[in-house]
Amino acid sequence: MPADSAGTPCKFLFVTGGVTSSLGKGIVSASLGRLLEARGLRVTIQKFDPYINVDAGTMNPFEHGEVYVTDDGAETDLDLGHYERYLGVPMSQANNVTTGRVYSGVIAKERAGAYLGKTVQVVPHVIDEIKGWMRRLAETGDYDVIITEVGGTAGDIESLPYLEAIRQLSLEEGKENTALVHLTLVPFLAAAGELKTKPTQHSVKTLQSYGLQPDVLVARTEHPLPEDVRRKIGLFCNVGPEAVIEALDAESIYEVPLLLREQKLDEVVLKRLRLDAPLDVDPTPDLEDWVDFLRRLKNPEGQVTIALVGKYVEHQDAYKSISESLLLAAAKNGVQVEVRSVLSDDVTAANVADKLAGVAGVLVAPGFGDRGIDGKIEAVRWAREAGVPFLGICLGMQVATIEFARHVAGLPEAHSTEFDPDNPSPVISMMAEQKTVTDKGGTMRLGAYTCALGEGTLAQEIYAGAATVQERHRHRYEVNNDLRYRLREAGLVFSGMNPDRDLVEIIELPQPDGDGAPELAHPWFVGVQFHPEYRSRVREPHPLFVHFIGAAVAHAQAGGTYDEPTKPSRTRRVRRATARVLTEDG
Repeated sequence: MPADSAGTPCKFLFVTGGVTSSLGKGIVSASLGRLLEARGLRVTIQKFDPYINVDAGTMNPFEHGEVYVTDDGAETDLDLGHYERYLGVPMSQANNVTTGRVYSGVIAKERAGAYLGKTVQVVPHVIDEIKGWMRRLAETGDYDVIITEVGGTAGDIESLPYLEAIRQLSLEEGKENTALVHLTLVPFLAAAGELKTKPTQHSVKTLQSYGLQPDVLVARTEHPLPEDVRRKIGLFCNVGPEAVIEALDAESIYEVPLLLREQKLDEVVLKRLRLDAPLDVDPTPDLEDWVDFLRRLKNPEGQVTIALVGKYVEHQDAYKSISESLLLAAAKNGVQVEVRSVLSDDVTAANVADKLAGVAGVLVAPGFGDRGIDGKIEAVRWAREAGVPFLGICLGMQVATIEFARHVAGLPEAHSTEFDPDNPSPVISMMAEQKTVTDKGGTMRLGAYTCALGEGTLAQEIYAGAATVQERHRHRYEVNNDLRYRLREAGLVFSGMNPDRDLVEIIELPQPDGDGAPELAHPWFVGVQFHPEYRSRVREPHPLFVHFIGAAVAHAQAGGTYDEPTKPSRTRRVRRATARVLTEDG
């Protein structure tokens, strides 16, 4: 039985979903983790995804949302971004496991003869592989509680092995060391004028048919649950009414921890796992910093508009970490950010000024493939020439380099070999070791790498004078070192470099009061090869985003585009919940 350094058994808390997908298991898992962490417990969260892809790296953002990357190079589900933003605890390869990864492990063991000639089957071999992954984080001794979210819904054929693994692990670890939280839907039928509990009852009966009894039910609902409805759900689903937790739609996903705290979810879980006495657990969670953040978020002094230029802007989750990073940085600056989604496919030299009119900052997003590249280049040129704060991330940095090469450095045909393999001025080119790679999954430059910051640069100022930083990567192409000197001579500043491989990490333009060609001076123009959005946290927004929003505020105030905060619409059909602590004394 896995235990921490003091010998106390690690507790396993499983989160499953029923009735429908997209109910918010990831947010509930992250929020519950934050509540337990706020009581002094050491918590991490893992996600089991039932798809057969080995990881999320080859999946289209339109279908699956963004790919989130960890320090150790895992390409994971976007829920891991929520886990890190809420907890501030780094995730790893062990925090996201897919069916493809499970079966790959089983098959590799079979090929190596690990099963001693036995017939390899779902039970016990696949189930044992899943249980091994469930225990892997617990075996480190670094955690008191492991929260495990299972993707999909109860009854999905793909999820059955995970439910069986939970059943077996609960028996092996002991009931006092495991608990099951089931997130389900209690819909409101307007025609009948009442909440309906039957979908929840059926979902729980499905779990019971697999030998699982939920300990806690989290009911997603658009209307408050009356006590008689709670009692009915509890009675028919075999849980106490205190373990039926109301989960109303919230004004902000960051209010969910406070709303679940009001429902005493953390107390129910602590009691069920017998954590209400040992381990020096704090009697009440310390959420003061969280409340302070939410008060800043909900009471902005003004509003700025940021243009997010990308090819996947039509999908709300494709740039999830970027959107959340902008929101967190805006709260740090005491403002509200309005994100104007600009489809790069639609941007041309003729309409770019109209598309970006009135924005206080331009962020060109990462991506792959040549669709929308010309539009991104035009957006960069407009931001550079108009003196509007600019942040380019990964491909956004690369197109900024291309734009500078074409219109400043005298290389009118400059491009990336990703889009033009025979280009005569390939300012962006594939890394040498990538040229022999044929497999797509897990083969890019992935994970955390060191970036050395140039003395006296804007980049070093952003990072508070640090000499080096660690940032996460996900790409195959780099600034071409063979042409780097041409760009430097033309005035482009390479303010961040990987010291081990002499690769460009950060570019910037000289600032008005700094060194460099005065005709290139720009108040805030930065491109980064890495993904800073993967390191932004509620309690510590990434400094690149904080400084970018700060520059946008200064630009808006100087240019008359600093607006009053937008109030939530009062015509919204469904009232959204807000935590009581945020309505008391301002």
